[in-house]
Amino acid sequence: MNKQHETKRGAAISGHGSRKHTQIRDMVLISLFAALIAVCSIITIPTTVPFTLQTLAVFLAGSTLGLKRGTASVLVYILLGAVGLPVFSQFKSGVSAIIGPTGGYIIGFIATVVIVGFFHDRFGSKIWINAAAMALGLLICYIFGTIWFIVVFNQTKGGMDLIKALHICVIPFLLFDAAKIGAAAVISNRINAIIKHHA
Repeated sequence: MNKQHETKRGAAISGHGSRKHTQIRDMVLISLFAALIAVCSIITIPTTVPFTLQTLAVFLAGSTLGLKRGTASVLVYILLGAVGLPVFSQFKSGVSAIIGPTGGYIIGFIATVVIVGFFHDRFGSKIWINAAAMALGLLICYIFGTIWFIVVFNQTKGGMDLIKALHICVIPFLLFDAAKIGAAAVISNRINAIIKHHA
């Protein structure tokens, strides 16, 4: 009886240790990808809506970490910027950056990572699936961010319509973002293959 009790107790301790190890690993991965998004935001070509590598990092977060952890990493990144760390493009920070004309694209990252993470969890890490999920996630980000841009811009300056907004916020970025989708789909596929091999 005592031996059986000790066996159950040992299994319980082992299970608790395994869960704790998983939680620590998840926290580390979430923090790393939040940092990656921040670093990629620093690599900027300044325009009205800056060219950055942020979306590349967001794509990688969703397609590598999955829905829950990928979304958490984006939320951590946005929270860091909201509380004042200069992690947004052009070293911007604070709530003002989020509610400003281009803040809709920052919030749109949440939708992007949710879509990419969902596809990753549901369908795996095939390159074409990742690429399709990233394109869909980017489209939602474009839609939300552009509507936000028009509304906020017209509240402060006026004279902004959909055609102008598309020429400022979307059209110049299409080829660059397509390249990021291709790169992220290939990179995440390789990362996931390595993780699966060492699991």
